[in-house]
Amino acid sequence: MRQPQARPAQQWTALEPPRLQRAIENIVTGCLGIHAGEDVLVIADVETQLIAERLRDAARATGAEVVLASMDPRACHGSEPPRTIASAILECDAYLAPTTCSLSHTRARARASTLGVRGATLPGVTAEVLARLMTSDLGLLARRSRAVADALSAGHTAELSCPCGSRMSFDLSDRRAVADDGDLSVRGAFGNLPCGEAFIAPKSGEGVIVAASIASLGLSDPRATLRVRDGRLVAADGGLGPALLDALRSHGDAGRNLAELGVGTNDHATLTGNVLEDEKLLGSVHVAFGSSAAIGGTVVVAIHLDVIVTDATLSIDGRQILDAGRLMLDTSPGAAAVG
Repeated sequence: MRQPQARPAQQWTALEPPRLQRAIENIVTGCLGIHAGEDVLVIADVETQLIAERLRDAARATGAEVVLASMDPRACHGSEPPRTIASAILECDAYLAPTTCSLSHTRARARASTLGVRGATLPGVTAEVLARLMTSDLGLLARRSRAVADALSAGHTAELSCPCGSRMSFDLSDRRAVADDGDLSVRGAFGNLPCGEAFIAPKSGEGVIVAASIASLGLSDPRATLRVRDGRLVAADGGLGPALLDALRSHGDAGRNLAELGVGTNDHATLTGNVLEDEKLLGSVHVAFGSSAAIGGTVVVAIHLDVIVTDATLSIDGRQILDAGRLMLDTSPGAAAVG
C-alpha cells in the first residue's frame, strides 16, 4: 500500500513565517496548554523530523522538559509504535505525534489517555496545512464540532446521502461522540490536529458509500463505490476502491469493520488527498474502517482507514445535520446543546 509522501524540507521557507509560527504556538500553548515543568514527548519518524523539531522547540520555549523520539514509519494508519515509544508515551504529561501514519487508533495511544496523559496526533501533517488550518477561528470551529458531537451522541440512527450515490444508514445507539475541537488542555484529553471534526464509532451500518478520497491512497478518480453490510465492508469498485479493500482484508475480518462516522467542521480545509485535511473539510462526512476501540467501539486491529464523502447530506433521527455540504446546526455563541 502506498504511504503518504512527506513534503520537501523547503516547505518551511516558502511560507510566511509569522503565520506558521502562530499555528505552531496555537498547538503547543493554545490547544495542549503545555507549560513549564511538564515532561513532553514529541514522536516523529524519518519523514516528519522537520515539523517535529519545530514543535519540540516551541514546547521547550514554554519551559517544559522535551524529548524528541524518532522511529521508522509505520506500515499503515493504526499500526502500533515500537515498544520503547509505547512505554515512553505513558510516562509523559503531554505528547505530540507528527508521524507519517496515524497513532490515533493504537493501543498505546488509548492506554496513555486512560492514564491521564494528554496529547495530539498529526499524521501526514505538512507546514502548509498547519499554517492554513491551525490559524482558523478556533472558537467557531469548537462550537461547530461540539454541536455536531452533541447531535451524534443524542441520536439512534444516522442517514447519509450525496449526489454521487451514497445511501448509508448507521446505528448510533449507546455510543458517545467526540468533538475534535482543539481543546486538549485537560488531563487525559486526546485529539487529532489540525482540529475540526466530530466523530462517533457506530455499532453497525448498511448501504453504499461513494468516496472522493481514501486514506493513504489519495483522491479517487473515478470515485470509489463501497458496499457495507452488517457493519462490514463487503465490496469496493471503481477508482481506489479495490486497493482500499485489499489493504483492509490484509488484516482479516476485523480490518473491514465499520469503525467511524465523522463530520468535518473546519472551513479552511480543502479536498487534497491528504486525509488529515480531507476529513476536516466543512460539510463533508468521513467513514472509517478497521479499529474502533480507541474512539468508543469494540474492535482492535492494526489498521484504520477513512474515506471522504463530499457534498454530504446527513440526518440523525430525522433531524437534518448537513444539507448538500451545508451545516444546518446553530453554532452561534450560547446556542443550546442537543440532547
